[in-house]
Amino acid sequence: MVIAYVLVNTLPGKEAAVTKSLTALEGVSEIYTLFGEYDIIAKIEKKDYGEIESLIVKEIRAIPGILETKTLTGIQL
Repeated sequence: MVIAYVLVNTLPGKEAAVTKSLTALEGVSEIYTLFGEYDIIAKIEKKDYGEIESLIVKEIRAIPGILETKTLTGIQL
């Protein structure tokens, strides 16, 4: 199992809409609103890095209202 934490910056006022869109994606297991440099953090769980990459590049970054993402990856032991 590979996990990734995706830090998300949104357009002002788009946090709720982005959170709703993230919730609908397969592999997104947790979502939290943040106060600070980033607006949202989402935990992703997939079987390999290829699936993580596909989800982030093709689906998450395409969500309207997202300005930028930063991804931290790891392997669950």
